[in-house]
Amino acid sequence: MNIHNIEPQISRLSRAEKAELLQRLAQEVGNAWAGIEKTTGVSGGEACIVRTRIPVWTLENYRRLGWTEVAVLENFPSLRAADLVNAWAYADAHGEEMDKAIQTNGEA
Repeated sequence: MNIHNIEPQISRLSRAEKAELLQRLAQEVGNAWAGIEKTTGVSGGEACIVRTRIPVWTLENYRRLGWTEVAVLENFPSLRAADLVNAWAYADAHGEEMDKAIQTNGEA
């Protein structure tokens, strides 16, 4: 199915139905983060930078410890500046998840 197949159906919806559809889509899309992925069996299913097995919580932990972005990029040569932008956005939006992962992995 593609978007062109459902456009006629969408156009027939009332404003209220369109608003409900938009809310549902926003919820579903809201769980997707550019450059970040969670894969079962990779780093315990933690949010990682795409193309890598580097968990976002690891980068966030270094940021909390005062590492500059330059230091992070020097120590993780597979990362790009855009990866850090994505990591910081994810970490800022998921503070509790970051706190828990840092605490859990710090105790390991």
